[in-house]
Amino acid sequence: MSTVAIPAWTADGVLPPINASHPVSPERSPYVVSLTDYVLRFSGTPERRAVLDGFLRYRAALHESGVVQGFQWLDGSFLEHVEVLEGRAPNDLDVVTFYRLPAGVSQMQLATKLPALVDHDSVKGTFRVDGYLVHLGMDAERLTRQSAYWYSVWSHRRNQLWKGFVQVDLAPTEDTAAAATLASLTNPGGLP
Repeated sequence: MSTVAIPAWTADGVLPPINASHPVSPERSPYVVSLTDYVLRFSGTPERRAVLDGFLRYRAALHESGVVQGFQWLDGSFLEHVEVLEGRAPNDLDVVTFYRLPAGVSQMQLATKLPALVDHDSVKGTFRVDGYLVHLGMDAERLTRQSAYWYSVWSHRRNQLWKGFVQVDLAPTEDTAAAATLASLTNPGGLP
């Protein structure tokens, strides 16, 4: 997977939706970034680090259930400079997980395997993730509608300001490094 640098917030406090110098180029949202870069970029306050900790625990729970293939779109006020825009810390992270079923597991079997991960309120309360799941194996028309829906919801703030968001790979290959990075930021120098 090829990743890009996460662009700086615009003067409006959001990620740019496109490269304004080349508006029809592929340099646009969702920006495919590494998990570690994501943690580094958005971990600037204790509140943000707490949300990131929940997100990494959410990913671990997905991985433990066998959901390891796909990608995640990350958005919400967490990706905005909400501390300046609204004078508050972000409360959670909005996540849509586009996933493939583990080999030999049906959609129904997976749902029974991870009931706490399909219960929206439970996910939000446990992990500080406003999480949604989209199965990449659904029929093409439905998958297209789901993708268009989430893109259109997440490409704008509620005040209709156009904004960008990011994508990370769902595979657990970077999770250990991202968690170690977060731990080093939370406890600089290994202090308790």
